[in-house]
Amino acid sequence: MKEKISAILKTLPERPGVYLMRDSQGNVIYVGKAKKLKRRVSSYFRHSHSSPRLRKLVELIEDISTIRTETEAEALIVEAKLIRHYSPFFNVELKMSDKYPYVKITDEDFPRIEITRHKFNDGALYLGPFVDAGNIRNLMRLTERYFPLRVCRSKIIPDNHKRPCVEYNLGHSMGACAGLCSQSEYRERVADVILLFEGKQPELVERIRKRMDMAAKKLEFEKAARYRDTIRAVWRLSRQKISSALQEDLDNETWKVLNRIQNLLGLDVLPFRIDAFDISHTHGHDTYGCCVVFEQGRPSPNLYRRFKIRSLKDGEINDFASIYETVKRRYSHVLDNSEPSPQLALIDGGAGQLEYAEMALKELGFNLPLIALAEREEIIFLPDNPEPLRLGRDDEALQMLQRIRDEVHRYAITTHRNARDKHLRRSRLEDIEGIGKKKAAELLLKFGSVKKISELTVKDLQEVNGIGPVMAAKILEAVNVNHN
Repeated sequence: MKEKISAILKTLPERPGVYLMRDSQGNVIYVGKAKKLKRRVSSYFRHSHSSPRLRKLVELIEDISTIRTETEAEALIVEAKLIRHYSPFFNVELKMSDKYPYVKITDEDFPRIEITRHKFNDGALYLGPFVDAGNIRNLMRLTERYFPLRVCRSKIIPDNHKRPCVEYNLGHSMGACAGLCSQSEYRERVADVILLFEGKQPELVERIRKRMDMAAKKLEFEKAARYRDTIRAVWRLSRQKISSALQEDLDNETWKVLNRIQNLLGLDVLPFRIDAFDISHTHGHDTYGCCVVFEQGRPSPNLYRRFKIRSLKDGEINDFASIYETVKRRYSHVLDNSEPSPQLALIDGGAGQLEYAEMALKELGFNLPLIALAEREEIIFLPDNPEPLRLGRDDEALQMLQRIRDEVHRYAITTHRNARDKHLRRSRLEDIEGIGKKKAAELLLKFGSVKKISELTVKDLQEVNGIGPVMAAKILEAVNVNHN
């Protein structure tokens, strides 16, 4: 075995991913996927192969790079895209015509749902790709039972005098053709289906829960029970999480930049997924730690996360402690498999912030490459390295890291601004014990403003239903007035 190959094999993880084998000219000659990279790639060099094709492949391999993925399903998708992108000589199993299926929501007034292996520019919505046929079957069965859409291909012209089709009587249709549901009601059902196939169970469940509560208030207990059963069915069905970035076509220049980042930072694997962290606050108030995620060089907003800092007192400023808490909370979710794991984490800051992020990872026992990017000097700090890495401003690797850093900075500022605006919109009345949002709204509706309320008497305030003399006195005391 060649010395370079032997060294590479020792660094490979026992995790899912994709491997790219290159010849002496740097050409990709084979792409494969593995449930455990170390075991799969090492197997090429442990045996004498009977196949001439495999013997020739092993003979030509001069370098191997890998892309860690969170699941085997992600590895399947990345493998297919890389094969179509590079067309490696030794890949014969996956031909250009092979495609994973999509779920298609047709572009009609009353859309239908279809399974297809081809995407067209026809105005339809395509969800996927899906690498597991069983997964699609489970989702389709759930849709047919709890979120049925029409199956007929004819143009729908609602007619109240028309008898509904057999599918309606079987519970497989909303009866749109017979005018038994409006277009808006049907579109709401379509929105449910889209959330289901996108894997957004929390959002879908929240929508259904609101309908269940409404049905219960109206004493429509049978309908409420159906909603309850639907919620249970949605939660029972676990779906593999495939991020939106995986559905994009590969950008050759992006992969070159990611390769350069890997080499510059001495990473064992290509930084396919990169997390970035930043802190935002106003003089220690409304402090938030934020994390954004980039996959194959593109932002994945559905994986962004924000954390309200709990370890600091209101008004206390400590960016180091905030980074420590944010990183620790973020990767505790990764360790319990509720969030995907990156190959690199970037901290917006300098050596101090990097040190506290390292402390958080060590406490968790989580091994992850870390760097910090200082904003003014644009230099990169690395753990256990006294000298920061200085790259030219025109270096594409630095520019990509800057884009990621700028995005987490933007997200942190937006998160903090939204929290601050929400706080400013909140009436002081809501902070009074016993006065909630509803009662505060009633007071403001009747009297106009907190200032006008401060000018009232205990007797005046009792004009609002539910406000007694004790509560009225408490309100006046809270708005800092002298009252009779």
